[in-house]
Amino acid sequence: MSPHAILKKALTSTWWKDATIYQVYPASFKDSNGDGWGDIPGLISKIDYLHDLGVDVVWLSPMFESPQRDMGYDISDYEKVYAPYGTVEDVDRLIAACRERGMKLILDLVVNHTSDEHAWFKESRSSKDNPKRDWYFWRPARYDEDGNRLPPTNYRSYFGGGTWTWDETTQEYYLHLYAPEQPDLNWENPDTRRAIYDSAMRFWLDRGVDGFRVDTVNKYSKHVDFPDAPITDANHYIQPAADLFCNGPRIHEFVQEMNEQVLDHYDAPVTVGELSNTPDPTHVLRYVSAAAKQLNMVFQFDMIRLGNGKGLNDKYNYVPWRLSEMKSIITKWQKFIEGTDGWTTAFIENHDNGRAVSRFASDLPAYRTVSAKMLAIMTATMTGTLFLYQGQEIGMINAPKSWPITSYKDIEGLGYYAEAQRLALANNDPAHVAKIMNGIQIMGRDHSRLPMQWDAGPHAGFSDDPAAAPWMRVHDAYKEINVAQQLDDPDSVLVFYTRVLRLRKEYRELFIHGSFELLDPEDEDTFVFVKECVERKEKAVVALNFTDGTRGFKCRGVVGQGMKLLLSNYADGMAEGGEEVLRPYEGRIYISE
Repeated sequence: MSPHAILKKALTSTWWKDATIYQVYPASFKDSNGDGWGDIPGLISKIDYLHDLGVDVVWLSPMFESPQRDMGYDISDYEKVYAPYGTVEDVDRLIAACRERGMKLILDLVVNHTSDEHAWFKESRSSKDNPKRDWYFWRPARYDEDGNRLPPTNYRSYFGGGTWTWDETTQEYYLHLYAPEQPDLNWENPDTRRAIYDSAMRFWLDRGVDGFRVDTVNKYSKHVDFPDAPITDANHYIQPAADLFCNGPRIHEFVQEMNEQVLDHYDAPVTVGELSNTPDPTHVLRYVSAAAKQLNMVFQFDMIRLGNGKGLNDKYNYVPWRLSEMKSIITKWQKFIEGTDGWTTAFIENHDNGRAVSRFASDLPAYRTVSAKMLAIMTATMTGTLFLYQGQEIGMINAPKSWPITSYKDIEGLGYYAEAQRLALANNDPAHVAKIMNGIQIMGRDHSRLPMQWDAGPHAGFSDDPAAAPWMRVHDAYKEINVAQQLDDPDSVLVFYTRVLRLRKEYRELFIHGSFELLDPEDEDTFVFVKECVERKEKAVVALNFTDGTRGFKCRGVVGQGMKLLLSNYADGMAEGGEEVLRPYEGRIYISE
């Protein structure tokens, strides 16, 4: 093979590095048939909108058959589509619509667990000698000194409560790291893995999907002797235990096998893993090194967990954060791949978190537009593959704080709220409920799941039937924040995103692939960093003001001779004080001439 052919093949196989990937949460994107649920035909009707925005890849969150206990992350049949979302044939049409526009489609791969209504689990729980019994984790009870039945371990689940549920049929407990309706699959069993590869992966790859976002990827391997977690909270029986079910002893073997058995047999599918509780960059590189042949990239969550309380117990006990913390986190995950064969991601929103404008900048009417644009500048100039979440491109914000808990839907948030009520009663601490509610109002998963705001008509244009009420309440501000209002407004967030995504591609070697250097790490008001491509002798300085006041930024000698302003989120020139002063939530990119 000629050197040119080798280079061409390498670029083709790493197409995902330069891509902008847009996450669609199907329930909340676009309803085509008036049943109140977003659906795949609705998504197809908006493909041109995504193409015009500059999207290269659509990531469709779970649309599989499901009882919807956890909004589709509890799958009862990998080879069927949840009827309100459409059909398998609709997915085929979506793949075709993407390909006609030079775009790709990836799906969620949710294979740490299934629904308890999946046929595999129904067989597994039917008897102790069923052939699929060992496809899940079953363990006998243990008993305290008074003869009271106890679960096999003291682990806390992600949704509150313990990780083991008693099953009357066979008189044993089964493991679930999430809800009881989401039993964990046993990856130790090779028959289980083969079934996963056939049903959850090959079925869709054979239909033409281009890869997967791999849900909870580092939880496949557990410490199967199931030791108790250390007691870190003496007031509770159940304890945080992530170290015992994340990054287990066989995890890298399992992910490598997934590639060898499945992914390597298709035309360069992409994988991006959801990698929680893995703070060590050296360990993350074991997943994303090209030589390791495991994952192309991962989501590392330090950034979007800013404000989370310590550990699972206190996740929604909001802790105010400092800009220096954010800068340290971003620097860590921007630089960890430098000099390696690994790759990274750039993102600040997804379906599991509050909206970035509300969390990291300001959603007050006076500042929310410039805030959204400032965050667009920050993310679009980051090294790595860029991920956007639906509505981010129009600056959607968190639900108003006036909404009561009854307006929320998410299983996790509601579970934490109910737990807070129990603890407040038990400890005579009514303020605890208000603390947790405040955290949900800032960080809850529901904020990102509000229906997409398409126009100022009934229900924000979410449904083609104006009379159809969406499955979840529409944001109160939809008449001010919507696609139709922004499409023809040259100063809108949407038009700005279109522009900044184009610049990201135009300067791909600098922004997507360039090195990162942080300036003034201790400054709590401004975030200034340098991107550089030494080979092309290109340099950029990105200056961001994270306050609602005017601020100077300290990079004299960097911005100056030989640098020009490429982009600002203010359209009316410089503030008083010129290049050394940033207005509230202002962002600028300077580039070498």
